[in-house]
Amino acid sequence: MRRFTGALLTLVLLAGCSTTAPPRAGAGLWHGGRIYIATGNTTGVYYQFGGGYADLITKYVPGYEARAEATGASGENIQRVATGDMDVAFSIADTAADAVAGTGAFDGGPRKVVALAKVYRSYAQVVVRNSARINRFADLRGKRVSTGSAGSGTDVFAARLLSAGGLNPDTDIVRERLSLPETTKGMQAGTLDALIFTGGLPTPGIADLLASAPGQYSLLPLGEVYRALTSRHGAVYAAGKLPKSAYQTPADIDTIVIGNLLLVSPDMPEQLAHDLTKILFDYQVELSRVHPEGANYDKVGAPDTDPVPLHPGAARFYSSG
Repeated sequence: MRRFTGALLTLVLLAGCSTTAPPRAGAGLWHGGRIYIATGNTTGVYYQFGGGYADLITKYVPGYEARAEATGASGENIQRVATGDMDVAFSIADTAADAVAGTGAFDGGPRKVVALAKVYRSYAQVVVRNSARINRFADLRGKRVSTGSAGSGTDVFAARLLSAGGLNPDTDIVRERLSLPETTKGMQAGTLDALIFTGGLPTPGIADLLASAPGQYSLLPLGEVYRALTSRHGAVYAAGKLPKSAYQTPADIDTIVIGNLLLVSPDMPEQLAHDLTKILFDYQVELSRVHPEGANYDKVGAPDTDPVPLHPGAARFYSSG
C-alpha cells in the first residue's frame, strides 16, 4: 500500500466533513502528484542522491511532490516499484538485470520495471580491521563479515564476490546481513572483522568509519578475484580503481565497478517519465552539490541500461538531442 502523508489524510478528512471540499492538491496527476523514491541505507550515496533528486522534482516538475525513502536498497527497491508501493528506485545494475530476467532472487518471474537512466558507477569496497590480519581476499575465511542488508544489491554482489574468490558465503565466513549503519557500528565495536559494500565515492558511512580510527582499517584490493567474477557473471562488472582521493589512502586500490540505474514502473505516464529524466540533466550541477557522484553521468552513457529497457518517455528525451 502506498504511503499517505498527514497533509493528504487531512484533506481526506475535510472532504468527509463537507459536501463542497476544496480540490485536492495534485488532482488529476499520476498518483495524486505524490512521488516516492526508494533509495538505500541512510549513510549511503543512494539516500543522499535520492534526497537531492526528490527536492529537484518537487521544485521543477509542476504539481508533483517527491520524497526520498530510506530502504534496504536494490532488491527491496525493485520489489516495491513492481508492486506500486514506490514510484522511482535506485538499483545496482546486476540486481536489475536479474529482476527483468526473473533469475536469482527474482526466480518467481520477471519484475515489471523499466529504466530512466544509468547514472554513476558503484565501487566494490571491502574494508577490514587491521587487527584481524586480513591481507588478501582468501584471508576472509572464518572471519565475521557483513555483506549488507538482506536482499540488497550489496548482499547479492558480496555472495558472488566471495564465491569468485573461492569462499562459500554461507559456510566459509561468519556472514552477517547488516545495514551500513549497523555494519560500521559492528566494525567499531570489534564484533565484525570486515565489510563488503557497493556504493558511490565517497560512501559517507565508510568515510566516517575510516576517519573515526585512522590506521585501524584498510581497504582490500580486489584485482585477484576480478577475472573469476566476470567469467561467471559477464560484462555487468568492470575493473576499476578506488582513487586515493576518495578516502585519503596512500595509493589507488584495484576494485570492481558496477553501474547504477534509476528504475520506474512501465505504467508511469510517458510525459512524467520524460520530465523526471530531463531533471537529471537540466539540474545536474545542483545534484553534484548534493553528492559528487551527481556529476558522474552524461547523456551518452545514461541510456545504456541494457538489459533493462528504457521507459518510452526516457527514450524520447534521449532521442530529442
